[in-house]
Formats: sequence, C-alpha cells, structure tokens
Amino acid sequence: MAKPASKAGKKSSEEVFAGFQALRAEQRQLASKISELEMDLNEHKIVLETLRGVEGSRRCFRLVGGVLLERTVEGALPELQANLSRLPAALAALHDQLARKGQAINDYIETHDIRLQRGAASAPAPDQPDQPAHPPKANVLVPSA
Repeated sequence: MAKPASKAGKKSSEEVFAGFQALRAEQRQLASKISELEMDLNEHKIVLETLRGVEGSRRCFRLVGGVLLERTVEGALPELQANLSRLPAALAALHDQLARKGQAINDYIETHDIRLQRGAASAPAPDQPDQPAHPPKANVLVPSA
C-alpha cells in the first residue's frame, strides 16, 4: 500500500516534461519581450536625436496602438523623453525576471532529476546528394528513474 501512495505524489514523466516545457516557454516569452523593449529604446533614441534638430512648431506624427496622432515637435518631445527614461527600468525588471525564471528552471531540473541530452545528427555525405538534410535535434529530455 505504501507504493501506490508514493506514486500518487510523484509526477509522471509526461507531467514533468510538460512542466519543463511550460517554464521554457515562459523564459522565451521574457527574452522576446526584452528584445522588443530594447528595440523600442533604440527607436526612441533615434527619434529624439532627429526631433531635437527640428523646429518646435513643426508637425510630427506618432503611432499609438494603431492610431496615428498628430502633434507638434515641442509637444511630442517631452512624452518621448519620459518614455525613454522609463524604458531602462522596465528592461532591468525584465532581466531580473528572466534570471529568476532561469533559476526556477534549474531548480525544476534538480528537483525532478532531469538530464538534457544533445542530439548528434551527422550531416549527409557529399557523395550522397539525394538524401535530404535533417537538422540536428536540439534537446532531448530524459527523466532518470
């Protein structure tokens, strides 16, 4: 009777794999968001550089949520500068979340005794051009029992 009780508390390999995949997906989403904000930061810097050399009463346009807004340069500059000053803090927070997510993945791997194996697929020989090239497998999750 002790064995069924211990198995009920233990996750199956499919559940462990699904949990691991979910953590990795969250990590990829964070990395994607960081990349997006870094691009926004660079775009804000470029636009601010450009607009600083322009007369303040000149019209400019800004796309916000799919809506094109008409502003003057002197009205748009403070908004852009405020956004630019907030972006580094947001990036720092996301980098911190990414580091915590990486630690959570490492803890999950240790807790469930997971081993990642790198697949090693060989490239087709040059004298056999008819065979399709198969990309090497990235990671294989192997739960140890």
